[in-house]
Formats: sequence, C-alpha cells, structure tokens
Amino acid sequence: MAEVAAGSGVPVVLMHMLKTPAEMQRDPFYPSLFSEIVSFLENRIQYAVERGVRREQIIVDPGIGFGKTVDHNLRIVRNLEIFHALDRPLLLGASRKRFIGALLDRPEEEREVGTAAVNTWAVAAGAHIVRVHDVAFQKQAVSVADALRTDPGGTP
Repeated sequence: MAEVAAGSGVPVVLMHMLKTPAEMQRDPFYPSLFSEIVSFLENRIQYAVERGVRREQIIVDPGIGFGKTVDHNLRIVRNLEIFHALDRPLLLGASRKRFIGALLDRPEEEREVGTAAVNTWAVAAGAHIVRVHDVAFQKQAVSVADALRTDPGGTP
C-alpha cells in the first residue's frame, strides 16, 4: 500500500491498532498507553516515508476503539495534545463507538449527541479531522467548537 500511496500522492491515514482485528478487543493491555501508541505511529510514519510516501501526505489516527477499553479511549481523547508531537494532522474516529455507548447506555444509532461531545472536545484539543456518520449534525458541533478554539482577531 505504501508504494501505491507514494505513487498516487493521495493522503494516507496511519492508524494505531493493538493486535489483529480478531484479537484486538480480547483484554487490551498497555504498560504505557501513550508511549506505545506514539511509538507505533512514529514507526509507521518512518516505514511509509522509507517507501516513498511524502511526510506531508500522512495523517495520524490514535485508533479509538481498536484494541482499547473505555478507559483507554477516554484517556486518549482527554490527552489528544500528546499526538501533536508527531507533527502530522490528527484524525479522530470516535463516531458512535462502543465507549460512547457504554457511557450513555445507548445503542449505536442513538450516539450522535455523545459523538458531538467527543468531537467538540477533540477539535478544541487540536484534532484536524473527525470521522463521522451524521455529517450535517456533526458539522454544526464541530463548526462551533472550531470557532471557539480559533481566534481570528488575535484577542482573548
């Protein structure tokens, strides 16, 4: 895939995932959650760059829900600024995820409000991209969060 991405010049999202899809939710454990995710993403960035992908093409995603517990996901969202150290645009894909369902006790199709809360927090923390299901609904929440975070006039 790296060679294809390098040849096409399209943006590439590098996402963290623990283990394989079949095993990732079986008792996910991290001795050091953030250092492991950052290290994984640094290694993937290096791998892609060595195969011709321009660093400017790369977007990073900490992989909400992919081999993570509710607590892991909450810690990642609370501390998104850690991933700015990778110096790449940050994508968060929390839309309707199980951790939101666990917090709200809602089925997947009733998690848009919870998703909006996570997305506004993420944008305030500097996420560049959010992956969503209900684009119109989430665009409203993210637009307000972005306006609150951005100071176009330079005043507090």
